[in-house]
Amino acid sequence: MKKIRSATTVIGLIGDGELAAELDAELTGTLAALHEHCGGRKKAKAKGRVTLVIDLTVEDGMVTMSPDITTKKPKKPRADGVFWIDAEGSVSTEHPSQTRMDFGANARAGGAVVAPTNALA
Repeated sequence: MKKIRSATTVIGLIGDGELAAELDAELTGTLAALHEHCGGRKKAKAKGRVTLVIDLTVEDGMVTMSPDITTKKPKKPRADGVFWIDAEGSVSTEHPSQTRMDFGANARAGGAVVAPTNALA
């Protein structure tokens, strides 16, 4: 009877090598995603994870090994959107109770626009 004492040999035998090939691909893909996430910036840091879980079931002297591979890659950073919400629940890029000042006609005519002031002389 041939005894197997190496975990890498067992992983290579599960699924006729398909598990090892998938694990290689997931590791390479995760590393590529981490590298891309850092974008060549100095001191940039990104974290990821590749997890191999092998569930073991022993019955009548035989062991069944059921593998699963999961990965955790960094999410792409996205900018927030900031809006105002009115009484009806609609969103706007303008504050709903702020009066809009239109200098359009005067500015288009080339006239001087003087901002109002509350300063006392």
